[in-house]
Amino acid sequence: MIIFLLILSVAVGAVLGSFFGKNEGFAKKLLILSAGFLITICLNEVFPEVYKSNIHNIGLFVIGGVILQMLLENLTKGFEHGHIHHHDGAEHSIIPYSLIAGLFIHAFIEGIPLANEKSVFTPYLMGIIVHNLPISFVLGAFLFRNRYTFPSVLIISVFALSSPMGMLLGKYFDPNLQPYFLAIVGGIFLHISSVIIFESNKNHKMEWTKIILVIVGVLLAYGTHLAHEH
Repeated sequence: MIIFLLILSVAVGAVLGSFFGKNEGFAKKLLILSAGFLITICLNEVFPEVYKSNIHNIGLFVIGGVILQMLLENLTKGFEHGHIHHHDGAEHSIIPYSLIAGLFIHAFIEGIPLANEKSVFTPYLMGIIVHNLPISFVLGAFLFRNRYTFPSVLIISVFALSSPMGMLLGKYFDPNLQPYFLAIVGGIFLHISSVIIFESNKNHKMEWTKIILVIVGVLLAYGTHLAHEH
């Protein structure tokens, strides 16, 4: 069921992106909403679980996750937080292999902490699902707009299977390594959501829509957190 939900979140986002990808405003709003959701899951669920392990210097792995995401963005050019314009100047006949590699590694690592997850709709899983939707929306919009046709389906399939593959491989790891992987993912979540939320507003004007969407994302995630506690 978990694998099905992971794949479904990417498929739904990509299909929506292929039809409504020209609406950049909608994509931006979806990203901001997901960022509010993601940072709340990170602070309410991921970090408490990480620091509950009482592993000495576990914070270094959180920082490692932040740095890893910064390195991955050299491949994806900020695709995870909606910077699609960096890819639009390339020749349409060239498939962005660096983008595929960056997104695969990103999603694969996120899937590893799900290896020992037995419950469905946990806050962490919901965080990944909500996070997948805007990324796959932007991915679908970019691929179909540049008319990659058949490769588009292949690329989206690779992204959809990345987290499930990480989840399956994680079952072979020592369960004691779980806090380390969770800390790395926490750093990735923190970096992505922070960039989306705190990047400079145009002309430094107050964007009330952005603030409201972040609050809505926080409330949705907090509702998931409270439901999980009960």
